[in-house]
Amino acid sequence: MNRKDLYKQEPPPFGKALLKHYALDPEYINLNNGSYGATPRPVLEAAQELTLLIESNPDSFNRLLYKPKLIDVRTKLATLIGAKPDEVVLVANASMGVNTILRNFDWEAEDVIFVFSTTYINVSGTVQSISDCPPFPSICEVPLNFPMTHSDIIESFKDHLKANPASPNKKRVAVIDSIGSNPGVLLPWREMVQICREEKVWSVVDAAHSIGQEVDLNMGEAKPDFFVSNCHKWLSSKRACALLYVPERNQHIIKTALPTSDTYIRPKDRLKPNFVQQFESNGTIDLAPYLTVADALEFRNWLGGEHKINTYCHDLAIKGGRRLAEVLGTRVLDPDGDLTVNMVNVELPIPGSIKWSADIDATMMQKMLIERKAYSAHFNHNGAWWTRCSAQVWNSVEDFENIGKIWREVCADIVKELKE
Repeated sequence: MNRKDLYKQEPPPFGKALLKHYALDPEYINLNNGSYGATPRPVLEAAQELTLLIESNPDSFNRLLYKPKLIDVRTKLATLIGAKPDEVVLVANASMGVNTILRNFDWEAEDVIFVFSTTYINVSGTVQSISDCPPFPSICEVPLNFPMTHSDIIESFKDHLKANPASPNKKRVAVIDSIGSNPGVLLPWREMVQICREEKVWSVVDAAHSIGQEVDLNMGEAKPDFFVSNCHKWLSSKRACALLYVPERNQHIIKTALPTSDTYIRPKDRLKPNFVQQFESNGTIDLAPYLTVADALEFRNWLGGEHKINTYCHDLAIKGGRRLAEVLGTRVLDPDGDLTVNMVNVELPIPGSIKWSADIDATMMQKMLIERKAYSAHFNHNGAWWTRCSAQVWNSVEDFENIGKIWREVCADIVKELKE
């Protein structure tokens, strides 16, 4: 059934009944939407139609036809996050967006970049690479060891800003997660952005997990200096696509897209802003994923919209996390749910004395993904092993129970093998 006919019908209830609308292997227990997302079949259908349209005449599409479609997507995303259309452009993923921002700053000696111990590894690597090159801006890492409260995080952030004041005529830049990767917890990013404004610190919000998971986003109210979020994770567009939000007041910072576009104009020669134009053509890429954002939003509207989707997923994360902890005989990282959106973190039954290693990591993935066809992200944090489970519309509490039994078996195998 094509999607036009599908959308004339009532959507199925959330849970297993929705699996048929995804291309997922029905035997695979997928509680790891947070890593790569999962594209619904109607969106894949739209992507295939776009691909055939592109291939029917690559010149006309790439030179003429795609721009109105791209403007439509940017406009829809701007509405979703409470921004102006010309403050939103598309990039390949959140890592590319953060790189675009950070590599456009004119760094100087004694500048300071603030990150957190839980900052996504690609982003922390970006910051380190910038610090490793002249003029060698310094890095200040704010340690986060969960469980913590939002008040704990805010106080630690304030303390580190106070301990690292700006040198005369130098800048400070803070890279702030909205929702962390590992552990998958909601951070008080709005409050930290406000603190940055008060302290004259540039705020770069790595919101890789926000779009499609946090509802009622409003950039005009939150006022981050920069904001980046993936569309293929929780918003269900085709992989890979992300939005980059740069308010008009800061677009002079972004002197070039990455890679540099043929619309680049030297800053001193610019007669008017050309921020948007620089992200319209950045070499030959597959434009289909970018343009499926509109189709993903249509699919989500058919399901009932952002609030209905996220109410189900949040409730499932809370209930599923508790049930998983019962099966494993362990604990939930955030038992009160204050830091939980649609991802929940549960301790794995592996002694803290067993430290992370590449071999253990590879063994876990082999045993879970290949041998047992089930997965939820695993990581080591604050002296313990954890799994991060993503609750999506096709999941149910039964998935948490089943993956708990599998994780219990896998963890026992790993502990036994390490003793032998």
